[in-house]
Amino acid sequence: MSDKKKIPSSWKRQEEQSNRPKDPVRPPRTRAQQARHNAAIDRHDNRVKKVPMTTLDENVNRVPRVYTNEREEEDRSGWQEKIERLSMDSQDKKTSDVGQPVQIVLAHPDHSFELNEEALSKILLDDEIKNRSVVVVSVAGAFRKGKSFLLDFFLRYMNSQYNNNNQTDSWLGQDDEPLSGFSWKGGSERDTTGILMWSKVFCGTLPDGEKVAVILMDTQGAFDSQSTVKDCATVFALSTMLSSVQIYNLSQNIQEDDLQHLQLFTEYGRLALQKSGVTPFQKLQFLVRDWSYPYEAPYGSEGGKEILNRRLEISDKQHPELQNLRMHIKSCFSEISCFLMPHPGLNIATNPRFDGRLSEIQPEFKEQLKVLIPVLLAPENLVPKKIDGQLVKARDLLEYFKSYMKIYKGNELPEPKSMLVATAEANNLAAVTEAREFYIRLMEDVCGSRKPYLTTARLETEHARCMDKAMCIFQNKRKMGGDAFSQTYMKKLCEDMDKAFVHFKAQNESKNVFKSTRTAGVYGAIVAIMYFLSSVFGFTGLYLLANICNFIMCICILTLMLLAYIRYSGNYDTLGVVIDEVANTLWNNLNTNRSECTKVN
Repeated sequence: MSDKKKIPSSWKRQEEQSNRPKDPVRPPRTRAQQARHNAAIDRHDNRVKKVPMTTLDENVNRVPRVYTNEREEEDRSGWQEKIERLSMDSQDKKTSDVGQPVQIVLAHPDHSFELNEEALSKILLDDEIKNRSVVVVSVAGAFRKGKSFLLDFFLRYMNSQYNNNNQTDSWLGQDDEPLSGFSWKGGSERDTTGILMWSKVFCGTLPDGEKVAVILMDTQGAFDSQSTVKDCATVFALSTMLSSVQIYNLSQNIQEDDLQHLQLFTEYGRLALQKSGVTPFQKLQFLVRDWSYPYEAPYGSEGGKEILNRRLEISDKQHPELQNLRMHIKSCFSEISCFLMPHPGLNIATNPRFDGRLSEIQPEFKEQLKVLIPVLLAPENLVPKKIDGQLVKARDLLEYFKSYMKIYKGNELPEPKSMLVATAEANNLAAVTEAREFYIRLMEDVCGSRKPYLTTARLETEHARCMDKAMCIFQNKRKMGGDAFSQTYMKKLCEDMDKAFVHFKAQNESKNVFKSTRTAGVYGAIVAIMYFLSSVFGFTGLYLLANICNFIMCICILTLMLLAYIRYSGNYDTLGVVIDEVANTLWNNLNTNRSECTKVN
């Protein structure tokens, strides 16, 4: 046994490894290379566990395949991300081209309503739309009766007829195509709140050549558990006042309570009729859904006409209340019609996964859709919006929205008379604006900034002439409310024109160079005269008079210095006005005396 301590074998291996020549230093891996390397090692370890290796050759041959699979997976994931990104971009582009529902009247939890003016302006003030006459088609009625569902078929027809110029019956779509557009769903709870407008306005041309913009509106359903009577009346009244065709969506039949609600919502029409002598609303389209009595009246317009005549018939046997109800409804609309629609299918009503595919809808329902929608939306059947007999442009519709929404600021249900006043106010304000702008244009042509100076008498004559023409423009404009109501706005127009004349008068006076220096000239002339008189009186020995002249001369010199300070600094403007008035008085007296002397001679 030797006395040397036994060296552990691990130390010997470390010493042998340290004595080996070192391999050349490898460059560092990039992040991508390191990620592929780590993935390859993990994949290799997993495969070793599943299939034990028997030889070194197998191990060596499998590693390259791992790298190849990893690169393929990276390429595949990259392509998937690219496809998803492109599909999202195409979806956004498709949404912007086709349109989307925009809530233009917001319903708040405190039962108040607010106009989304920014969104509405973006739709109605588009350069392509704002100068076109509008056709506004609205659907209103009780909640959960299929209003939004029906409007989505309207959208299919509009896209096919007006955007794609497709005149065939294929506009209804493919059998397996889900129904999209306005939000809708099955069930018993409400889905739509406030008033929605489709962001894509459809441009068309009437048979007489008038270019129109067709607007579709969806409304909050009435009589749900979260809406008050005020909410229901507000939404229905707003949509009726602003639409040219109001579709009254009913279920199964036209009942007496439906007519009573219609009377409540259109009370504005009765008052407006008494004041203006014209029918307040345009077309009312009763749409009876799920009509179950085709043996009494067939589906479509003919059957609807029969039912409508029965429901609105007035006879001597009826109670006066029922007679007044029917007379009121007939007096509020210039045209009333009815259409009977079949049930789309019981399996649809009970299927929570129904998404609007035509393959699940009853054929008779689809056939009646092909009849109903062209009756309302075909170019030859469009009804332009009119108020007081005049066509309403898209830009004017925005003003009517603002005017009508003002009456809902209060806490009580507004009287229909207030709606009349709001309409008449919008009419008269528009007339005042047009007449005032006409007056300003005429005055600019007479005494604008580039025109020469006019005398005061000539300027007042031109003002009276332009004012008379502007008043004629206002009076010839057709307005609601009558002459008595318009008197207030006529006075407002006169006040506006007088204010504008003050501006034109000041602008004209600024062109008179002599008048702008009149005050300084008057006081300077007084200084010169007093200096001359003082010299004369001093030479003749009249020292008292000479001192008085010197005193007046000093006062005028101080006044000129003070006037220069006021004009330069802008301070003591009241004192400057007094100085100007004194100078003007002296100047006017001098001119008067000179004129009298001229007449005497």
